[in-house]
Amino acid sequence: MSLDVDQVRRRFARAARHYDATAVLQHEVQAALLERVREVVTTATRVLDVGAGTGSGSAALRKHFAKAEVIALDLALPMLRQARRQLGWWRPFRRVCGDARALPIQDQSLDLIYSNLCLQWCDDLQPVFAEFRRVLKPGGWLLFTSFGPDTLTELRQSWAAVDAHPHVNQFQDLHDVGDALMAQGFRDPMLDVERLTLTYTDALTLMRELKAIGASNADQRRCRGLTGRHQLQAVLARYEAFRDPEQRLPASYEVIFAQAQAPASTQPRRSAEGEIASVSVASLRSGLQQLRDKKK
Repeated sequence: MSLDVDQVRRRFARAARHYDATAVLQHEVQAALLERVREVVTTATRVLDVGAGTGSGSAALRKHFAKAEVIALDLALPMLRQARRQLGWWRPFRRVCGDARALPIQDQSLDLIYSNLCLQWCDDLQPVFAEFRRVLKPGGWLLFTSFGPDTLTELRQSWAAVDAHPHVNQFQDLHDVGDALMAQGFRDPMLDVERLTLTYTDALTLMRELKAIGASNADQRRCRGLTGRHQLQAVLARYEAFRDPEQRLPASYEVIFAQAQAPASTQPRRSAEGEIASVSVASLRSGLQQLRDKKK
């Protein structure tokens, strides 16, 4: 899978104004993730919300960690402009436009990274988790959610019956996410899956909802032309096979919940060739000085 990052940015930028009114599932998952944060993280002085969107999660984090600096980071600037509505003069948070793969944050400066349904828009988690490790203090917490491969399986199967182009994004499974965390040396990763289902009167409403929140197809291999009327009708007809006895059409979501702690800076990373040790410049200088002292 290869995602068009510019397309992701543009679509979420266009969706910013009406996102909160439509993103029902995203808000439900956010509430569950925030509850896990409250159970696991007792104190934090500096918190980063990656993929903050319109800032509702950042506002909740700022309220919970009353004395913490909370930074809301998002790829789409219009989302952060909408986040101004969440700001309060008594508990403000900072807004930063940036990419999870290149965080504008100093090394080992964060106690917590929180991210709700953002990382599925990163086709390679290794550079993302490498950045998370870089900016977290040793022992700092990472808690996030992401979509798994069974998400929107009904819509994916319906399109697959009509043509061979990708129309629904591919998502990494729980084991791939866990392996990526372990490869970057994160401690004690815990991952689990929850399955949620939304229902619709018709599949076209689902497609319009996905477009409204910016979550439509961003695969580099997607068909760039307009979908023909006959092709769309064929997809809608195929989706009807999933209608339940109560005459509702389901849209399935597989949500991965994950948490882990950042390792010490000396904890090695793993690669295909084996472990890669991490040694700080300060440690190298100290070692060289000790060698010089022994020679004297």
